[in-house]
Amino acid sequence: MTDATVISEQVIDEMLKEICAALLSSDVNIKMVFSLRENLKKVLKVDDMAAGLNKRRAIKKAVFDELCKLLDPGKKPFKPVKGRANIFMFVGLQGSGKTTTIAKIANHYKRKGWKPCMVCADTFRAGAFDQLKQNASAAKVPYYGSYSERDPVKIAQDGVEKFKKEGYDIIIVDTSGRHKQEAALFEEMEQVANVVSPDQIIFIMDASIGQAAFDQAEAFKQRVAVGAVIMTKMDGHAKGGGALSAVAATQSPIIFIGTGEHLEDLDEFEPEPFVSRLLGWGDVKGLTNVIKEAMPTPEKQEELAKRLQAGKFSLRDMYEQFQGMLKMGPLSKVMEMIPGLGEMMQGKGDAGQQTIRAWMTIMDSMTDEELDNPKVLNQSRLNRVARGSGRSVAEVNELLVRYKQLEKTVEKMKGFKGGRAGMNQLQNMIPPQMLKQMGGSNMLRALGNMFGGK
Repeated sequence: MTDATVISEQVIDEMLKEICAALLSSDVNIKMVFSLRENLKKVLKVDDMAAGLNKRRAIKKAVFDELCKLLDPGKKPFKPVKGRANIFMFVGLQGSGKTTTIAKIANHYKRKGWKPCMVCADTFRAGAFDQLKQNASAAKVPYYGSYSERDPVKIAQDGVEKFKKEGYDIIIVDTSGRHKQEAALFEEMEQVANVVSPDQIIFIMDASIGQAAFDQAEAFKQRVAVGAVIMTKMDGHAKGGGALSAVAATQSPIIFIGTGEHLEDLDEFEPEPFVSRLLGWGDVKGLTNVIKEAMPTPEKQEELAKRLQAGKFSLRDMYEQFQGMLKMGPLSKVMEMIPGLGEMMQGKGDAGQQTIRAWMTIMDSMTDEELDNPKVLNQSRLNRVARGSGRSVAEVNELLVRYKQLEKTVEKMKGFKGGRAGMNQLQNMIPPQMLKQMGGSNMLRALGNMFGGK
């Protein structure tokens, strides 16, 4: 459509074919894709478009709006009420990340001032209670379960009653993971629901199961009153189209997205940014929020800017920059928010973050003097740092080599100014191989424009 000089019905038809192919490759259910195509055909009538209307923009908006509608089931999720026990029951396939997500939800509500707790009613999977205990301890949240009792219904009932008496206001019940073909486990799930009378049943869906998402979600909805959906494993290679399928099958809203294994890796779901990323259009709003959270305080920014303009850069400065980078989350996740760069990062993983964490561990073993003045690091000090960090001397030396490369770049930045001239100056400072890894000069200019370069 971008290359077409005139927008005609034929051009729109070709565009719809491309959109349908993209959605199918993103794991959107095939029936939904064809339904979407028919709806768009009704909306996109070139002859009916007003004269002077930007047809490309109107078509793009129509596609965006239709996808957003698919993610809106027309009902709001349950909101917990203060002053009473609010019971959440979690259901989902085995291996979907249910137990991990429960700890994330408990942590989320704890940060908001609630009193959450966790009940393990999963007696089917070996080690389920141990995992829940470990996750609850990490979140500093009380838990209930049993090694001797094998009846999950009794465990769920006893656990909920116990925490109600103790005044907890968010009670989260974990159930056994099950497959749609496992009738016995589905009956158990219904029995647990009848006993604990949950305020909301939350379906945990693995974003990586692809086209199977619709059938699995529908099977759960037919047996229990699913009220909300949480998508997990959105940090890997999952395309996310299963989200549309889950909403359509359960007629329930998505409330959160799991983006990693850590307690903080849980994002509140917003349809517009999600659809934008699904279509490869990026998420500038989300990117701005991530950068704001990762940015140091204004005082720190000013202090660092003065040091860089003076051509000074220490290992401590490097450490603080790494902290900011890790706050932004996986690089692939950040890149997905930048229009046109999501595909570039597919399948590349985040090995760089592991390296950064390893380097920060090494720097944690250094003294203040060594961090502020790396030149004092002689061989005996290097050996001590390696022993203290559990890393090899070779890895410590690799960190220093990288630091010296950055230090040389900073020395060239004396008097650096923003704007187009500044971006050109910065491009000339960066080694060609490093610039290529960043996506080339166009990528650098795009980032410059996004963050104030002219």
